[in-house]
Order: sequence, then C-alpha cells, then structure tokens
Amino acid sequence: MSLSRTPIASQRLRRRRRTKIIATLGPASSTTEIITKLFQTGADVFRLNFSHGSHEDHAARIASIREIEKRFDRPIGILADVQGPKLRVGRFAAGKVHLTAGQAFRLDLNPTPGDVRRVNLPHPEIIAAAMVNTNLLLDDGKLRLRITHKRDDHLECEVVFGGPLSDRKGVNVPDVILPIPALTAKDRIDLDFALANGVDYIGLSFVQRPEDVIEAKEIADGRAWIMVKIEKPQALDNLDEIIRLSDAVMVARGDLGVELPPEEVPLAQKRIVRTARQMGKPVVVATQMLESMITAPAPTRAEASDVATAVFDGADAVMLSAETAAGQYPFEAVNIMDRIVARVEQDEGWRHITNASRPAPEGYSSDAIAAAAQQVAHTIGAPVIAAFTDSGGTVLRVARERPDCPIIGLTPRPETARRLAVVWGVHAVVTKEIDSFTDAAERSGEISRQEGFTQPGDQIVVTAGVPFRQSGGTNMLHVAKV
Repeated sequence: MSLSRTPIASQRLRRRRRTKIIATLGPASSTTEIITKLFQTGADVFRLNFSHGSHEDHAARIASIREIEKRFDRPIGILADVQGPKLRVGRFAAGKVHLTAGQAFRLDLNPTPGDVRRVNLPHPEIIAAAMVNTNLLLDDGKLRLRITHKRDDHLECEVVFGGPLSDRKGVNVPDVILPIPALTAKDRIDLDFALANGVDYIGLSFVQRPEDVIEAKEIADGRAWIMVKIEKPQALDNLDEIIRLSDAVMVARGDLGVELPPEEVPLAQKRIVRTARQMGKPVVVATQMLESMITAPAPTRAEASDVATAVFDGADAVMLSAETAAGQYPFEAVNIMDRIVARVEQDEGWRHITNASRPAPEGYSSDAIAAAAQQVAHTIGAPVIAAFTDSGGTVLRVARERPDCPIIGLTPRPETARRLAVVWGVHAVVTKEIDSFTDAAERSGEISRQEGFTQPGDQIVVTAGVPFRQSGGTNMLHVAKV
C-alpha cells in the first residue's frame, strides 16, 4: 500500500504541537464519522482495547481508520492493546459480601460460591508465589488483605481495609513476581488477529520481566512495534532492560496506581519517561488524564495540570481512555487535551526544561549526527529538519534531541510512517526512495514546502543514512535551500 500526497489536506491537518494524542475507540466512538471528527480534532493514534469488543468490532474500526487515512493523506497509528492476565476472585452465593477490618478471610481453590468467611481464588500461581505478610489488593485496591498463613490450597488472610466485595472482582499482588506469562491464550488469538490486520503497535500488558518482551517481539516478528505497559512494580525492578528491549513504552497508571503507594506513582512516571527518553524510545503517559470528562464537558484543574506535567516531563504522547471510548464528550476531551498541550509548548519555561533535560548523545555516529542536526537547525534558524528513514531509526534519534523545529519523517514505507505517528515532533510523509544527495535535498525542500513548513529560500537540515535504500546508521547531515 502507498499513500498519495494531497498537499491541501496535509496542510489543513498539520498539528501545531509536538506531543501526540492517543484516543481510545469504543461504544461512544465506533462510526467512521465520529472517528473522522476525532482525527480532525487532534487524535494522532487510535487505541483498540482488546479487553472489550469483538474482532468484528475491531476490524470495522481498523477499516474506518485506514479509509480516513487515505482520504486525508495522513498516516495514522493504530494501537492494539491486548488484555493480559486478569486475576479475579470467584463468585459469592449472595453475589456480594461486606468484609470488616480485622476479620479473617480465606482465599482457596474450592470453586464453591463464597460467603463472608471465604471465596474461591482460581489462580494457584498466586497461592504458590505468595508468602506470609504478602499484601493482596481486591477491587482496584479498595480492599486490602494481609496473608497470615499459607497452605498448598489456600491462603488465610486478615482484612486490613474492608468494604463490599462482589463477584469476579480483580486481585492485585504488588509484593511478588507471579509465574504468569504476560500473554494469555486469548491474547495470542487477539495478537494474531491484530497483526494480520496491520496494526502498528501492540500494547503489552502485565509485563514483569524482560522475557515477557522478548516473547512478544518474537511473535510480532517486526510486523508491529511492541509498546510495553509499565503497570507492575516488578517491571520497575527491571526497567532499563525492559525498555531497552521494547520499541515504545506506556506509563499505565491504572494498575500501577493500584499496586504502588500513591506518593510513588508520580516519581515512577518521571523515572519511566526519563529512562525511555534516554534510550530514544517513544513514551506514552496514560490513564485518567481527563477522567471527569467521561461525564462532564470540561476537565478539573488538577487534570489539566496532569496533562501539562506529562508534556513538561517530555512524554511523546498522552492518552485518553474511557473519555473517548465511552464518555459523553469525546470530541471535547480531545479538543481540550490538544489545547493544553499546545499552550504548554508555547511557554518559554517548557523550552528551557526541554533543552535542559536533553540526554547526552550516546557513542554512535547516528547519535552524533542527530545531535548535530538539532544544533545546526537551532543555529541557522531552520524551520524544519527532514529525516529520511526506512525503519524509523533515524527519525527516533532526531526526535530524542527534541529540536526547536518540527521533524519531517520521510519514508518509502507506509508502516513506518504510521509507527512514527506516536513520536514527538514528527510529521511523517510517505515518499519514494531516494538515491543521491541531490535527490534528498530536492525532495526535502519540495515536500517541506508542500506540507506548509517552509517558503522558497528557507534553509533546512537534512539527515539520512548512506548508502541509500539500506537500513542502518544515520551518517549524513546536509543543509539545503528550499
């Protein structure tokens, strides 16, 4: 597949911000018309949540996105977020019980419906891995149990924080690594479907160990980028290696916020963003960014500050979940997020912080060229850096430098252009392959002018890898005149 270029449509939809927006699709945003409006309002990437909906639902949304992409001649990223293991208690005879702080409560392998004294825990892995004094969190952390005795087939617990507990509520185990793979049988079926339908990123849930990433990457086999979701405290213990192996990273603050103390979550977010930026991996901040907009037409001041903080931290993208999937105000949520991001990026303090947090170049020629491109563009006041890339690597290195000017990512591969939709500051364009320095300079000037970034006579910075038509290190830097 190739995308034809229609300059008028491209200019009309050129984003005036660097940080990207991911919008989740769902019952409130299923039709082509609604997805189109979300895209026009500011969504750069669409998330499909495989915890909900059928394959037929997701296939229809993928088809709509690709139709919109063709109509507007802009590459659009699609994130398939697989569910991962869901750990839940069993059912109660009355459907619900109320646990009181200080009482004893048993979790066991007996499938008989439970009562106020016990309930089934259909996960022998938890019983095997847990230890005395391990904490168990139920119903998104609303209830807390502490294990007092352990047997082969059950755990005796004391209720630390009580409350109502009903059928099939979730269980979180923050204190131990569970011997459970990140991909379930359902995930593997969903993964096969998503890859066959050409999604651009796989959101990998329940990552605890580097081996979880390796397994997913072997299955994807280059057909999509693996975006690891950091939502388990155990992942923080292996953070550097997990991010090194991944293609992109998500700060999944939902489960992370359940399993970590609240005061630790902001620090974890900053650490994850900082580490991903150091390694040049796109990083997304997600979950409850504008949560009140599920039912309200405007966010709280705290939510607006939360989005702004992610932008100041240097995230590549911020994400909306239920706000656009099931909320009453999906367009307003995207619009206000777009406005917050754009306003922060106009602030002088944002640029000072961005420059001060720029990672030092690593000891590779591609990093040296990317750093030089940023410096040259700043010195000559270039309106754009044009980066030719096959796999996306050249553009990722330039984006890591957070230059003053936008980055045009030029690639012959539509799948690469779509993957770059999540990358900070990148305006991706599909173009034919180049075969000479002259061709690179002329093409960069022509496309940057057609896309609305430059005027005749402007100087632009061009980067690429030589020899052309080969994936490899970035080793060319050129200043061209439009």
